[in-house]
Amino acid sequence: MSALFTPFTFDAPKGALTLANRIVVAPMCQYASTRGLANDWHLMHWGQLLNSGAAMVTLEATAVSPEGRISPGCLGLWDDATAQALGEHLARARRLAPPVPVCIQLNHAGRKASSAVPWAGGALLAPADGGWLTVGPSALPHASHEPAPHALSVADIDQITADFVAAAQRADAMGVNAIELHAAHGYLMHQFLSPISNQRQDSYGGSFDNRIRMPLQVFSAVRQAFGGTLGMRISGTDWVDGGWTIEETAELALRLKLAGAQFVHISSGGVSPLQKITLVPEYQVPLAKRVREHSGLTTFAVGLITEPQQAEAVLARGDADLVALARSFLYKPRWGWEAAAALKGQVTAKEQYWRCMPREAQHIFADVRIGSR
Repeated sequence: MSALFTPFTFDAPKGALTLANRIVVAPMCQYASTRGLANDWHLMHWGQLLNSGAAMVTLEATAVSPEGRISPGCLGLWDDATAQALGEHLARARRLAPPVPVCIQLNHAGRKASSAVPWAGGALLAPADGGWLTVGPSALPHASHEPAPHALSVADIDQITADFVAAAQRADAMGVNAIELHAAHGYLMHQFLSPISNQRQDSYGGSFDNRIRMPLQVFSAVRQAFGGTLGMRISGTDWVDGGWTIEETAELALRLKLAGAQFVHISSGGVSPLQKITLVPEYQVPLAKRVREHSGLTTFAVGLITEPQQAEAVLARGDADLVALARSFLYKPRWGWEAAAALKGQVTAKEQYWRCMPREAQHIFADVRIGSR
């Protein structure tokens, strides 16, 4: 039997969550919102992903406050209006798709907030250009030519923790199955983890235990408020000398397991423009393997895993428990179907799509009854 098409179960306080296979859609920012509100673009996008053959779909980095957005167009979940828009569009998408679990990634961008969209260069936006003042663990800019963020006080950190909790409660009320807290790619929780961006002199800076304090504080607070499947996305390394390391990531994962996490999702980089990354297929998989071996926590591997046989091999080697893909699902919206055909697996699909596969590959659909006419 294919490892990729073996079911997987998370055990959470509120109950078990079983995925039909080991394929997860990773979060992908769409930069398509106005004032944080979901709209018809999201309805279309989520509908495609829910029909992809993946066993769980993770919604994009969703800001827990307006100033926590990566860009002015980022999705939000910070008040009744953003919750209503997201909930209504997600509910519509789910009604038009097979019953696929949904995870939402909650985020605060910290000093990398107020940025232009990637296709416009991604640079920090000035307030005159629609941007806003950013915050961070220390008054250190992401790039040397950018203005420094406001260094957060302890009271500010407590307020951001409360913002994560409130967003998690809103997500829970709309029926999401899982929550992923974003501590990767140079955003706020990653900024606390990395000595490159965190040079505080208080209990939130300096030692490893101090630098992980804020992410663990957020996790523990959300864990108390949300009983479903809960995990964290972490950059396994900064790819910069003197930065956050894979050894620290592995130990943080172990601490998260003890705090009640169901999974970690291992990516890398993003905290410094000085990073040096060699992009090759599966370049982040060794990071996931190290984390899984040290922590024993369910681990997602992600990053340039593009072919079904690759994903199968990652799992067969024991490098990770699940495989996450993002841009591959933009290029091939039915990637999960292709993987099922190649690996003799099965997926659940809407009846309207059953006729698309050649007869010799119709075994991939879990319940096919196609007439001869």
